[in-house]
Amino acid sequence: MGVSRQNTYSFFVYIIIFFALKRPKFLIWSILFAFFRNFVPNFVKYFFMSMQTAERVSSHEHSDNVIFQRHLVAYNEAARHISGKVLEVGCGEGYGVSILAPHASDYMAIDKYATDIDRYAQGLDHVRFAQMSVPPLPFADNTFDFVVSFQVIEHIENDRALIAEMSRVLKPGGSLILTTPNIKMSLTRNPWHIREYTVVGLHNLLRQYFGKVDMMGVYGNAKVEDYYYRNKESVSKFTRFDVFNLQYRLPRQVLQIPYDLLNRMNRRLLLSKNTQLVDDIKVDDYHIAPASDTCFDLLPIAIK
Repeated sequence: MGVSRQNTYSFFVYIIIFFALKRPKFLIWSILFAFFRNFVPNFVKYFFMSMQTAERVSSHEHSDNVIFQRHLVAYNEAARHISGKVLEVGCGEGYGVSILAPHASDYMAIDKYATDIDRYAQGLDHVRFAQMSVPPLPFADNTFDFVVSFQVIEHIENDRALIAEMSRVLKPGGSLILTTPNIKMSLTRNPWHIREYTVVGLHNLLRQYFGKVDMMGVYGNAKVEDYYYRNKESVSKFTRFDVFNLQYRLPRQVLQIPYDLLNRMNRRLLLSKNTQLVDDIKVDDYHIAPASDTCFDLLPIAIK
């Protein structure tokens, strides 16, 4: 005759109660074990998910203005090229939809997280949104005329698979327009990024899946350069304490929360000391030119 699961649970409950009555310390340790076994992992999971969204540049965060304007110039450049059916991979908050969607006949936006895209797509009935992780892309071959993806590929574990998928869903002659940070201009390791790219490295990756790749880059004028060097000086005040170069030795997951906190602290510190400079930088202070080691972002246009 078998023993039911309920009877098994009851047996263990009696054992725990017996030891708890005989040894109060056992009860305390049981409570602590249950706490760390159930509450802490869920808290850490929630905390990490919250912190992941903090990696995104927000149009509502005053201290993000310099980076936000840099992102806008990529959308403005893409708006000059796109038409027809467009897929945006990693739409983030969704502010780019209002710039790109008016140039498209059909606009599909996807992101890993829920977005406020409806606020930016008012009056644009051809805009659709789906929440998903990539790769793969759940679309048929040769579906889109253009694919855009800004500040996404550096977060993707299998970057080759993502590039291959974006090429697959493009029609023959269709184009991929993406941006990603130029590693040559990075001031420190960003542990939220799986990797960052050089001009040559990204070009070689794209050429495996596209017939033609024009490597462009995002540059800034004197005001932007001034902010960059003030930021560099500020960041060095934090990194000088990393005497063992732990930012490159520790697993990136260990560094993510400290990095996010220090990054936000640094941006707000720069804002408090340079409010006028931060406020004065607009999208027109950036420009697009052939990519080099001195551009802030790489902006390739790859044609299938």
